[in-house]
Amino acid sequence: MANAHPDDMLDEIEAISDNEDEAGPSKQNGLITTDRYGFVGGDQFTDPELESPTPVEVIRKREVKWLDMLENWEKWMNKRFKKVKERCRKGIPASVRARAWQYLCGSKFLMEHNRGVFEMYLREPGDPKWVDDIKKDLHRQFPFHEMFAARGGTGQEDLFRVLKAYTVHNHVDGYCQAQGPIAAVLLMHMPAEQAFWCLVSICEKYLPGYYSAGLEAVQVDGDVLFGLLKKVVPVTYKHLV
Repeated sequence: MANAHPDDMLDEIEAISDNEDEAGPSKQNGLITTDRYGFVGGDQFTDPELESPTPVEVIRKREVKWLDMLENWEKWMNKRFKKVKERCRKGIPASVRARAWQYLCGSKFLMEHNRGVFEMYLREPGDPKWVDDIKKDLHRQFPFHEMFAARGGTGQEDLFRVLKAYTVHNHVDGYCQAQGPIAAVLLMHMPAEQAFWCLVSICEKYLPGYYSAGLEAVQVDGDVLFGLLKKVVPVTYKHLV
């Protein structure tokens, strides 16, 4: 399935939808519809009737609070950091989520202090090896999402631009397949340049070494996890090893 063309996947979904009344995606006027997150055939996982939606009044109050924080970010981070953390855990309203992510990860600062750099990276040819690897993986990133289903579509083009720009920015680590899903999720919420700087911040500030050639940080964290399991949950540890 990982190597299947998105168009073939959509044909398969249509066939399922035609043959099953309850399973598969809903159709309107012969067109496949998406769920509220943009995924084709995801209605069975995001049925509004099975969810407990947050009341609109609560969402509006949270939006106002978040807008105030974003307008006075340094004050909130310096003096009321615990409140920022608390509000993150309650859930960031969808309307301000992209903006909040950029402030929280520090990419807003990076982008403001590197104006024009993203465009400069895009003009660079890039390492042919990384470029070829990225192109091979584009169709594997959320093929059932409306942004990335079409080969050569806007979503895949932006994903290529973000990932290729990162290989120019960090030519030592270059490209790792695991960066694709992160970049794709970012693009679901924000334009390519903003997504790029978020990716830079995530890779270099929060997950350094996770995408290097030897995946050193992943191995270290794996050893730490196994050590904790051996100490805290020995039965699970024995089962895994």
